[in-house]
Amino acid sequence: MKRQIIFVSSFVAVALALFVANKFAIRHETFSFYDATRGRTVEVQIAVRRDKEMQAGAGLSTLPVAVLNHGNTVRFTEYSFLSNVFAARGYLAVSVQHDLPTDAPLVTKIGEPYVGRLPVYQRGVANIAFALEEMKAIQPNADYQHLTMVGHSNGGDISMYFAKLHPDQVKKIVTLDNLRVPFMTDGKFKILSFRSEDPVFKADAGVVPDDEVCSKAGITVVKTGYQHVDMSDRGPDTVKTRIRTLLDKYLGDDDVAPGTIPRKLSTDALVAHNTAR
Repeated sequence: MKRQIIFVSSFVAVALALFVANKFAIRHETFSFYDATRGRTVEVQIAVRRDKEMQAGAGLSTLPVAVLNHGNTVRFTEYSFLSNVFAARGYLAVSVQHDLPTDAPLVTKIGEPYVGRLPVYQRGVANIAFALEEMKAIQPNADYQHLTMVGHSNGGDISMYFAKLHPDQVKKIVTLDNLRVPFMTDGKFKILSFRSEDPVFKADAGVVPDDEVCSKAGITVVKTGYQHVDMSDRGPDTVKTRIRTLLDKYLGDDDVAPGTIPRKLSTDALVAHNTAR
């Protein structure tokens, strides 16, 4: 009985330690900024490791910045499974809310740029620029000139469109099933894209480059077999865990030059590779 009590106590102690580490090692905070020029509120949620934030605050380091952009009808707070990966890696993860209840719904108009969504992308770019300017006052010791752009679905398209307009301000792009804006293929920065296998949500022609172009341009395409709508906090734990694992490995391979790692891999293959390291 005594050994059983000791075992249970040890288990509880470990569980408590993990809970405390997860809860307090990464700080989350939400801000509400008002853009008087456009007459709209832009909400932002940050995730940052407390020790890295303290180092940056003391002027000992500079935080890399990842900007997370949500999908249509999904809130900016519903990508913690991604923001925590970036925060754990020492990034300042900045999640931006792009849509307001007063905004018109997302529409598709055949024949217009990016299938009628250009104004939404332009609004997203303006939201990001405004939010980052506000964040400079809150966390000045961060690198806002070499961004990692991250986005799911419409947010992935916003990320890609931002990179097209501001290529010198972007270091990496990570998308989860963006469907409209074609990938950048000039090789200026690394791109990682998780693709679904969804009968409803399919990328427009010309959005995802072929294997040869990906290899030359430093683009890693991961065919997951998941559903499009599963790529947020709403998705199954199995999906989120695997995407987290692959993303963490990708960020860990940041020193690998474009064109030197496999560009088309299955999820299982990448997970196996990561486990074997």
